[in-house]
Amino acid sequence: MTFRTADLCDSYGESEHFQIAEPIFRHFGQKTAFWGQITTLKIFEDIVLIREALEEKVENRVLIVDGGGSHRCALMGGRMAALACHNGWQGVVIYGCIRDKAEIDPLPIGVRALHTHPLKGHLKGGGSRDILITFAGVNFKAGHYVYADEDGIIIARDKLLADGLPESSG
Repeated sequence: MTFRTADLCDSYGESEHFQIAEPIFRHFGQKTAFWGQITTLKIFEDIVLIREALEEKVENRVLIVDGGGSHRCALMGGRMAALACHNGWQGVVIYGCIRDKAEIDPLPIGVRALHTHPLKGHLKGGGSRDILITFAGVNFKAGHYVYADEDGIIIARDKLLADGLPESSG
């Protein structure tokens, strides 16, 4: 499915189940546009749950990571991004930092993060999965959908179509 977030905003912007994230993220990776069903993680400076999630084989999924907005370490690097590509993840949105930008940029994945940082995160294993998380002025809920492109990031309860018509269930 091809889409433009601007077109989706024109079609769905008045829906109560549609949100637009604040423009706080930088783009990394080769995919400038990606979408998929949301998987959420809430962690703080710890990369164990991120690696575990990215090791799973998935279809049309996007990992949303609430890293508390920390600028003290990176939550994903080149090896984890390559793992995400290998296992079918369409994208990763991190409310925190990444590292290995030079390794991530040529990969066929979309990544949004606040910044880069050379230090990797801890390996303690704390955090939560598939809970409601909030950052960038929006709520991310597991099972909802995220759409990201050069113009921004939107979140919707239901899968959307680029032509403005809701996805048919059959």
